[in-house]
Amino acid sequence: MLGILKIGGGLGAIVALILLIVALLKQIVVLLGFLLAAVKIGIIVIFVAVLVMIVLAICRDRARKRREASEF
Repeated sequence: MLGILKIGGGLGAIVALILLIVALLKQIVVLLGFLLAAVKIGIIVIFVAVLVMIVLAICRDRARKRREASEF
């Protein structure tokens, strides 16, 4: 009788360990998905910021050229 309980306890520990590993892997996958989404959003924000800076530089250059043309 004691042997059966010992075997059942060992198998239960292995099953519990496997289930714990599966749960942790699910959490890691969720975390990686969140981090990838954050990186993608960051790249989009940086891209938009660069585009805005380019547009501002073009507008500033046109205004400067208009001022120079009106001075002469």
